[in-house]
Amino acid sequence: MGHCSCCAHTHECATEKYEDKRKTIFHEYWKVELSFILLIAGIVMNALDVAFFQKEYVALAWYVIAYLPVGIPVMKEAWEGMKERDYFSEFTLMIVATIGAFYIGEYPEGVAVMLFYTVGELFQEKAVDKAKRNIGALLDVRPEKALVLRDHELIVESPKNVKVGEIIEVKAGERVPLDGTMESEVAAFNTAALTGESVPRNIREGEEVLAGMIVTDKVIRIKVTRPFDKSALARILELVQNASERKAPAELFIRKFARVYTPIVIGMAVLIVLLPFVYSLFGTHFVFTFNDWLYRALVFLVISCPCALVVSIPLGYFGGIGAASRLGILFKGGNYLDAITKINTVVFDKTGTLTKGTFEVQECKPVSGIAKEELIRLIASVERNSTHPIAKAIVEYAKQQNVELVSTSDTREFAGFGLEATVDGNTVLVGNSRLLSKFNIAYPAELLKITDTVVVCAIGTNYAGYLLIADTLKDDAKTAIDNLKALNIENIQILSGDKQSIVTNFAEKLGISKAYGDLLPEGKVRHLEELRQDEANQIAFVGDGMNDAPVLALSHVGIAMGGLGSDAAIETADVVIQTDQPSKVAEAIKVGKLTRRIIWQNITLAFGVKLLVLILGAGGIATLWEAVFADVGVALLAIMNAVRIQKMIK
Repeated sequence: MGHCSCCAHTHECATEKYEDKRKTIFHEYWKVELSFILLIAGIVMNALDVAFFQKEYVALAWYVIAYLPVGIPVMKEAWEGMKERDYFSEFTLMIVATIGAFYIGEYPEGVAVMLFYTVGELFQEKAVDKAKRNIGALLDVRPEKALVLRDHELIVESPKNVKVGEIIEVKAGERVPLDGTMESEVAAFNTAALTGESVPRNIREGEEVLAGMIVTDKVIRIKVTRPFDKSALARILELVQNASERKAPAELFIRKFARVYTPIVIGMAVLIVLLPFVYSLFGTHFVFTFNDWLYRALVFLVISCPCALVVSIPLGYFGGIGAASRLGILFKGGNYLDAITKINTVVFDKTGTLTKGTFEVQECKPVSGIAKEELIRLIASVERNSTHPIAKAIVEYAKQQNVELVSTSDTREFAGFGLEATVDGNTVLVGNSRLLSKFNIAYPAELLKITDTVVVCAIGTNYAGYLLIADTLKDDAKTAIDNLKALNIENIQILSGDKQSIVTNFAEKLGISKAYGDLLPEGKVRHLEELRQDEANQIAFVGDGMNDAPVLALSHVGIAMGGLGSDAAIETADVVIQTDQPSKVAEAIKVGKLTRRIIWQNITLAFGVKLLVLILGAGGIATLWEAVFADVGVALLAIMNAVRIQKMIK
C-alpha cells in the first residue's frame, strides 16, 4: 500500500503523495501462498498425528519455514525503521508478537499472525491504489500527443515539446492537449474535465481554449499560449496532488497519537506480564505462569496496532478531495475540507460571484453639446486596458457601435473609484460618481437615484455624461442561497463596491437581509475584521480571487470563483469553484461534512473494536487468532469506508 508504517513516520503515508513510489514487499503473492499452504499442511499433520511431525524440532523447523516468506519482508521494514531511529513501528509489534508466540510453543499462531497481517496489507494496498487510480483517471486527461503545424505539415509531437506560439490541430472528439487561443471561427467544447459540467460551451475565434476540453463538432486549430506544465489542467492536477500535504486536525492528531501510542502499548504489554509476577511474590495463593501471561501480552500487542486509523484517515481526506474535484470544487488541503464544515457565516462578493458579470450597456446619456459617439469613444478609450467586466462591456459596446477608439496616456487608477487619463491633451475621468466627488466635479443629483450601474465621465472639470450598465443574477444564485439556508447557515451577507441601491435590489431578489454597497477594498476588509471580532463567527468569503485577495485571506475559508484557468483565484483561495457557480459553495460544505462523518466513523470503529479485544486479550479470553482477525478486519472495514466517499459524492 505504498506503505504506511503507522508509527514509522519516517516513511511517507500511503496517501501523502499522489504518485508516491509504492514498495513491492507486499506484492509478492507467491510468498503469501507458500506460507499459507505450509501453515495449513502443518495444522493438518498435527491433527492427524503424523509420526515424524510429532517431533518437536520437526514442527518448529516446519513452521519457521512457513514463517520466513512473510516474516522476512516485515523484518526488513522494521530494520529500516530502526536505522532511522524509529523503534516502535507496527513492524516491530508484529515481530515481537510472532517471536513471542514461537517462544511459548504456539507455532501455528505465530505464523498466522504474520500471514494474516500481510494479507491485510495486500488488501489495504489494493484499496489505496484503486482510490488513487480512480482519482488519476478522473483528473489526468491530458492527451499524450499533439498535432503541430510545422513547415505547412502536421506533425505528431509530444505536448511537452510544443512551444508557445505554435499552431496545433485538434479533431472532433479529441481532447485539447495544451492551453491556447482559438484560431478557427467557432466550435463547441465539452469542459467536464475542468468544471464537472458536461454542457457544451461555444468558444469563438480569439477566445481561450484550455487543455482537457473536448472538441465536439469539428476540426479546429489553436495557437498555444502556455507550455505543457503551465496549463490550467496541469495546475489543477498539481493542486489535487499536493492537497494531502496540508493536514486536517484529525490527521495531525492521529500522527502525533501514533508516535506515543505504540511505545505505551508495548509498555502495557510488559506490565501485563510483570504485574502478575510481582503480585505472585506477595500473594502465595496466586500461581504465576509466565507463558500464560506472555500469551495475553502478545494478544494485546497484535490488537494494539493503529494501522486502521493511520491509513484510513488520510485516505478519507484524499478521497474527499478527489471526489470534490469531480464536481469542479478544488480543496487545497484536508485542513480546508475540515474547516469548511464549521462555517456558519458566508459573505459573498456581488459582481462575477452572484451575478454573471457579463455587463451590457443599456443606455448612453451625454450632456448637451457632446455627441453620443464622442462620449462612448472617450469612456471606451480610457477603459480599454482594464480587465474589469464593466470595462470589457464598454469596449465591446463601442465595437458594436463602430466607434473608433483613440490613444490615451498618463492613465492612473483610483481603486474603488475609477480611472484618470489624458486624451487629446484633455484630462478625462471615467468611473463612478464618487470619482467626480473626489475631484469636486458637479454632476446631476439624478445619478444617485439610478439603481443600475452607471459609468460617469468628466472632461477636465466638466461633467460629460454617463453610460447605464446592467448586470444579471447567475441562474443558480437563488438556489445557492436557499441551499446554504437548508444547511442552517442563516448569516449570509453581500459586500460590494456597487451602489447601495443596486446591492439592495439584488439582495431582496435572493432573500438576503444583510447587503452592503459603496465599499472600497479596504471597506470590505474592515467589515470582515468586524465579523471576526465575534469568535463564534466562522466565515467563508466567496469572491473572484483577484480583486478580493485581502478578504479571501482574512476569512477562515476563502472560496474563489476561479472560472477556467484563473491564476489569481487558484493562488489566493483555500477552495476554488471552477464552474463559477455559487451553488457549489453549499456542495463544498456538504462534501466536507460527509468526509468528516466517515472519518469519525472510522475513528469510532477502530477504537471501539480495539478497546474491546484489548480488554478481552488482557483478561485471557481473546486468542491470537481473534486478535489478528480483529486487527486486519477493522483496518479493511475502515479503508473500505474511506474509499466509499468516492461513490457517495456525485
